[in-house]
Amino acid sequence: MKKDLNFLDRNEFNYEPSKEVVEALRNFDINKLCFYTRIYDEGKKSILSVYLSELYDIDETQVLLGYGGEDILKQAVHYFLTEEVGNKTMLIPKFSWWYYKSIADEVNGRTLQYPLYEEGNTFKYDFVALKEMIQKEHPKILLLASPNNPTGNGLTPDELNELLAHVPSTTTVLIDEAYASFVSTDTSYIKTLIDKYPNMIISRTLSKFYGLPGLRMGFGFMSKELSRFSKYSNKYLGYNRISEDIAIAALKSDAHYRNIAQLMNEDRTKYENEIGVLPGFKVYKSVANFILIKYPIELKEALQAAFSEQSYKVKFMNEPDINTHLRITFGRPEQNRIVIDTIKKIASK
Repeated sequence: MKKDLNFLDRNEFNYEPSKEVVEALRNFDINKLCFYTRIYDEGKKSILSVYLSELYDIDETQVLLGYGGEDILKQAVHYFLTEEVGNKTMLIPKFSWWYYKSIADEVNGRTLQYPLYEEGNTFKYDFVALKEMIQKEHPKILLLASPNNPTGNGLTPDELNELLAHVPSTTTVLIDEAYASFVSTDTSYIKTLIDKYPNMIISRTLSKFYGLPGLRMGFGFMSKELSRFSKYSNKYLGYNRISEDIAIAALKSDAHYRNIAQLMNEDRTKYENEIGVLPGFKVYKSVANFILIKYPIELKEALQAAFSEQSYKVKFMNEPDINTHLRITFGRPEQNRIVIDTIKKIASK
């Protein structure tokens, strides 16, 4: 009998949703689907944007909603790269999600990579080189990912503030924070930054920490000075009313997801202690729901075969300068145990 595949390659969620999420779906009033929401009569976008406004203490007009964080990123890149004023250049991290370049390509945008560098068991942004690139290229968009996929490193609020002080107001700063909820419960810096700087969009999602990639619900926050973008982004007739209810239920059940994040942290330590000591292997510090591992390239075929035999899918990186690395999504403890034991078995041959 063929085993069910275990997907640990796309940073999805291998746990159960919270009971609040289950109840929200079970108790949803199906008759709501027969009508558009009426909240736009009050000048609001959604019951979700109102809830997020209260949760983050940010004016509702500065809240963005999208069909996943992917949608918010795509909207922002398409909008700002096609404005008449400014060039069509976007700066992105050297090691980052391939999708960033793809969505810029869709509008004939020009993407340039700014460097990240290794320091010990982590990657870091090269602020000096990045500031020089900003001065030279005058980019229309500076895209930051914190935490960054696939390297797993993030930027602190102080680091963001230091960098943003050197970015001209004519450059829109787009921060992808898809994994940020794994880092800290303190989100007060978001309001501080978007109130201080006139050129910021911060994108988040319910796909990662809240484990609902199939819900396709993203949200974000922007500086008041970018109100022209909200007019482009907003949906006049509202959003998916089932998704709104489920999203609010997920946000209200934060403790459920914090407990799961703690289990992931425990398994993160197991990867570090058991895989990090193997000859030729290196486990990088990660503040997301995945871990990056450097491995001896001569083991690639054996590792691929072993994972296939176990019916496990992990991500073998193939981008330049990071093509000897594995990115592995944290699954449940028993799944992580199988992954660790599989690697150890191949490494010991």
